[in-house]
Order: sequence, then C-alpha cells, then structure tokens
Amino acid sequence: MANAVCSPHIAVMTDFDYDLFVIGAGSGGVRASRIAASHGARVAVAEEFRVGGTCVIRGCVPKKLLVYGSHFAEDLADARRFGWDTSGATFDWAVLRDNVAEEVDRLEGLYGQTLGNAKVEVIRERATVAGTNTVRLASGHEVTAGHILIATGAWPGIPDIPGGELGITSNEVFGLPALPRRAVIAGAGYIANEFAGIFNELGVEVTLATRGNKVLRSYDQEIVGKLLDISRHKGIDVRLNFPFCGITRQVDGSLLVDGGDAGQIETDLVLWAIGRVPNTMGLGLENVGVKLDMDGAVIVDEYNRSNLPSIHAVGDVTNRVQLTPVAIREGHAFADTVFGGKPRTIDYAAIPTAVFSNPPIAGIGPTEDEARVLFPALQVFRSDFRAMKNVLAGRPERALYKMLVDGATDRVVGLHMIGPDSAEILQAAAIAVKAGLTKTQFDDTVALHPSMAEELVLMR
Repeated sequence: MANAVCSPHIAVMTDFDYDLFVIGAGSGGVRASRIAASHGARVAVAEEFRVGGTCVIRGCVPKKLLVYGSHFAEDLADARRFGWDTSGATFDWAVLRDNVAEEVDRLEGLYGQTLGNAKVEVIRERATVAGTNTVRLASGHEVTAGHILIATGAWPGIPDIPGGELGITSNEVFGLPALPRRAVIAGAGYIANEFAGIFNELGVEVTLATRGNKVLRSYDQEIVGKLLDISRHKGIDVRLNFPFCGITRQVDGSLLVDGGDAGQIETDLVLWAIGRVPNTMGLGLENVGVKLDMDGAVIVDEYNRSNLPSIHAVGDVTNRVQLTPVAIREGHAFADTVFGGKPRTIDYAAIPTAVFSNPPIAGIGPTEDEARVLFPALQVFRSDFRAMKNVLAGRPERALYKMLVDGATDRVVGLHMIGPDSAEILQAAAIAVKAGLTKTQFDDTVALHPSMAEELVLMR
C-alpha cells in the first residue's frame, strides 16, 4: 500500500444519524465498518441476506470445504497403495452439505459478534441510496450519514437465452437436495473449473462447456493446458466453442442443452458459472447521480471515492479485482483514509491468485505471454515432475512449476504452478516476487527436501 498525499476527511459529522452507513455486510463492508468504528466513527451496516457476504455464505469458504470433501475420493483410492484397506467406504452428499452449512452458520455468527464487539449497528434489511447522505431501509425508514459505503459485491450472471432460468448458479448449488447424475457446468473461470472438479470427484458425470476457445484466460495458458489434459483424463468432458442457444426440460425431467452446430447435451443439472456482475441494480445510485460503468460497477478513484464526495465503494461492486482479500484491504484503506487520518491506497500489482481445481493451479505476476511483451530479455524456467505421493499411488498426473525471470535484472517477475498444494506453496513464494527477489537469491536458498516446494529453488 502506498501513502497518499491528500488530507483525510473529517471523521465525525454530528449533523447526521451516523458518520458511516455501509450497505452490504460482506468481507469489504465488515472490515470497513469495524475499522471505521475503531477510529471513533458511529457506524451502521445494512445486510438484506446474511452477514459475511458471498465469500463466507455462498462462495469461497463453503466451496473450499466441498473441495476438501471431494478430495477424499482420490485419497481413499490412493490409500490402498499405502497399505490401507478402505473397502466399504461410501459417500453421503447430505452429510457433507449439512456439515458445510453448519460451519457457515458458525462463521456468520462470528462475523456478527465481531461487528457487535466493535459497536457497529447491524440492520438486517435491504437498504438503498435515497440521497447523497440518505439511506432508505426496506421498512421505509430513512437515516442519514456523513458517508455512505457501497459494499454489495457481485451477483452470478445468467444468460438471456430460452430456458436460461432452468439452470442454477453458485448461489443455489450448496443446498442441492441430492447430487445429479449428470451436470453441465457452463463457464470458463475459476468457479466453473472448481465445481467441475468437485462434482467429478463426487461421482457426477460432468461436462464443462464454454462459448469461447479458452478457459481461465487470465492464467498462464501452459499451466491451463495441463489442467485441461488432467481434467479430461479424470473423466471431465471439456467442450470449447459451445454456444448456449437454449435449454428445454424433457418429459423425463432431464434437461436438453442446445449448442447449435456444436450439438446437444442431455443433463440433469446446469450450473451457470459464466461470470459475476456488480450488484448495483435497484440500489438507487443512478437516481442520485453516482456514475456507473457499462457493467453497472461503481466507478471509484484510488481512494474508493465515487464522483460524489459522500459516496464510496469497495470490493466486487467496483469490478476492479473480484477477490475477497482485495475487498478486505480496500475496506480497511477506506476506513483509515476517511476516519483514521491515514490516507492510503491499494497496490494492485502482483496479486497472488489460485483456482482450487483438481489439481489446483496458482500464479502471481504476468503470464508467460504477457511477460514476453513486458520483458524483452525474459527467461523461463520450468520444473515438470510427478509428486512423490502420486508416484507411489500410481497416479500419472504431473505437476508443472514455471518461473519467469527478467534477464536484464535477474528479478523473478512471475511464478505459475499446477500440482498438489499449489496455493499453499505460492502464498509464501509470492512474498519473494512482491519483494523483487532475484533468481540468484532463489538459487542460493537451500532446498527443503523432500517437498514439492523445493522445486522453486532447484530450477536451472
């Protein structure tokens, strides 16, 4: 985070009911509320659904728990090679689903407790913007605030095609009464690839289909290519260039997905994972003059300010970087800037990201294609290997680590990997990339053996 040069806003505005009113109690809104309150602001946050937002309630947290649950399918199979008798093991979707829901309930309670301990008032109803300093609640009651923060996140997109409403989104998938026998997952991003891996391991016949000719476009395509090869080997039917023309329900209750010239797919469930759009519809922002972009995102400056000085936004609703840790940092920086007398912005460079597919992929910095444009003297180092566990288990899939180095400075500018525990390994390695360490410094580090992470310091 870089220090700002502007002066902070005045923290306390006694002419209003609140100093800060936050719409949306997700990751960014909760952090902004708590930090603003710690600076002495009178804060209220309105949430129409559940405290915790997409990540905690119906996003990364429950999804990661499903990823853990699905991995036991391969772990149990591999265990035989390690001497374990796992005969008779069965899977019960209802048990996993309900236990995940119970954990979500627990986390929601903790989020509410955190806000209560910070003296933040939680209003459990929908709120909209009625004026530059006025919020209207669903009950009709209006309150005023010196500052209004929009932190409503994003919403799953559904295509405007005949029968599009027959599919579900990631909002509904966690509560399925039973697993389908067949599922079509529509999309090319991380949500689509993660659920493809989850469902496939849980015994669902999975088709991953996308309109385009690539998946995971923002990731290194050599890494993505290996993921697609492994996914197909695991039994996932990957369909590229599949235009979704419509969906119809058949007599037996199944669904028929029409792909035009690309053919048709019979399935029992369609999961739309085609992207998330900023959740600003019906908030009243346009009525008070807040500028939105063509996707409905709130346009903000580096200090999270909209074109109106009293209205701000953080997180996915701004459509800058749709990641929970980014929303949290934006919310914290906003509260410090406006109420803490410590103006600061967020550095969006070199953000580590991961896809919890099977196997997971992770990366930081430009992809190889991007780096070749940015760094004429680019050097690419690779390590293509089979994890020790996979060797003994007789599992053929291989891991791939890539290190991108600016040959002019020896600085490591990017790391990209696919393989077991890639996200866990990358988090620590990302510190080195962010700090601008060199390939020589990686090479000078003694390997931790035997581990997969040691490949990062052994590439020559």
